[in-house]
Amino acid sequence: MGTASCCGERIVLMKLNTGTNAGSDSGTRGEAGGQPPVRSSGSIGGDIRALRRSRGWTLTDLAERLERSVGWLSQVERGQSEPALADIRTVAGLFDLPVSFFFSQSPDTAEAPYVVRGDSRRTMSDEGKGLVESLLSPDLGGAFEIVHSVFAAGARCPEPFVRPTEEAGYVIEGSLTLFIDGERFELNQGDSFRFAGETVSWVNEGDVPAVLIWVIAPPVY
Repeated sequence: MGTASCCGERIVLMKLNTGTNAGSDSGTRGEAGGQPPVRSSGSIGGDIRALRRSRGWTLTDLAERLERSVGWLSQVERGQSEPALADIRTVAGLFDLPVSFFFSQSPDTAEAPYVVRGDSRRTMSDEGKGLVESLLSPDLGGAFEIVHSVFAAGARCPEPFVRPTEEAGYVIEGSLTLFIDGERFELNQGDSFRFAGETVSWVNEGDVPAVLIWVIAPPVY
């Protein structure tokens, strides 16, 4: 799941041109036209560990799905090695994330573990179902994740969802109707909310996009 991508359903957006030279097994490559090189996010291992734990999978469970050894996966999660681009594609598919989520165009500086610049957020979903989400947290390794969510006018959750999380949000622009255990809440600009373990659904009944900041603990995207 992401913020509001019900039941974990998301459309994978391949932002990386897989027809170009991916460079090496590290998953880095150069960009044409003077653009900064696309590089590993620097937190692939930690993100994979967080994603695995959010599903309740053991190292063995994920290693079997990747057709890799437990030892190899353990080294990746501890940051002792980086997976090949083919492995990253497989991981992205398992967790319904775009491959580009594991890469970054931001400078590789000392601030990267602490600061996310507005032009270097990692995209977590696409416009296919009316919801665009990007990660505001530096990675998924903390106790919570912060997500920037844009709900298109008319977008709605395909079906209610329940997650073992505590979640909160704040409406920056527009409005969003939230259903918590069947009770309807109309949220407008400046409103905020919190829920934990209830059955939730949502719909943007307005004629403009709704922009929200969504916090989820623990990370489950």
